[in-house]
Amino acid sequence: MTEPLEFRVLGPFEAARDGRTLDLPAGKPRALLALLLLRRGEVVSVDALVDELWGESPPQTAAKNVQGYVARLRRTLGDGALTTRAPGYALQLEDRALDSARFQALVEQARHEEPAAASDRLAEALALWRGPPLADFAYESFAQDEIRRLEDLHLAALEDRIEADLSLGRHEDVLPDLEALVAANPLRERLQGQLLVALYRCGRQADALEAYRAARRRFVDELGVEPGPEL
Repeated sequence: MTEPLEFRVLGPFEAARDGRTLDLPAGKPRALLALLLLRRGEVVSVDALVDELWGESPPQTAAKNVQGYVARLRRTLGDGALTTRAPGYALQLEDRALDSARFQALVEQARHEEPAAASDRLAEALALWRGPPLADFAYESFAQDEIRRLEDLHLAALEDRIEADLSLGRHEDVLPDLEALVAANPLRERLQGQLLVALYRCGRQADALEAYRAARRRFVDELGVEPGPEL
């Protein structure tokens, strides 16, 4: 029995079968597969694929090239996953076969659990990340929306995990992560609030007050607004 395919986008783009990473072709065939993966279950027309892969100046052989890329990918992926359906192609894939979909499911499940279970569930979700999402396609226009969406989900999951750990009294454990996250996301109000709580619970009230003042100055100077009531 053929094992199901697995795709990984939470880091460099990979495909695997039965735990073995497949040797995907580089360049445009790889980009075409990523494009179909982001629109899995949909028929993507050949014209749309040509536009995404070459932009405004495709070669005259672009449609034929796409056909050749699909043939190469089918040899790598095996039968069944990549189907021809007029006017183009579709990638048939269950959500559980994609790491980003599993990540989202775990995060959503954690939001309905008590702090201890939520912390473990979120740690499991965050462990799926191997680096920046769709790292191979950081400069490809077709991947930008999905990259931003996944980055936002990742940051929200980190906040959820910190919230669960703070509820469990792990303020000293989360403080280094919080300080790094706030430095990288200084206008993220929830992180700022979590940092104040962690500092206070670590007995660093003066540092917490100074962190609030610095956050307030940044909000006023850069956004022209006061921090929200919760902060």
